[in-house]
Amino acid sequence: MPQNQPSAPVWGLRSDITPSFGARLVQEGCRLHFLADRASLCGNFTPEQLQTLEVTFPQFVKQLESVLKSGALDPRQPRRYCTILNG
Repeated sequence: MPQNQPSAPVWGLRSDITPSFGARLVQEGCRLHFLADRASLCGNFTPEQLQTLEVTFPQFVKQLESVLKSGALDPRQPRRYCTILNG
């Protein structure tokens, strides 16, 4: 598989940064639900990067839920939120 070819259809806003992880979250009240069938990996992750992603992604979703509860996240306005992982 070529370096920049996603493992599945790419969901969300496009990014030229690789490796990258794309995910779709659906809002229900003040909760966000992760749609695993709408997630994709683009590029090659090391096992360490995948482990870090597995640990940090749930924390990232909780941070987004906090932003949602504060009123700063508008479900009618698409936005890109990102986190940068060193390593």
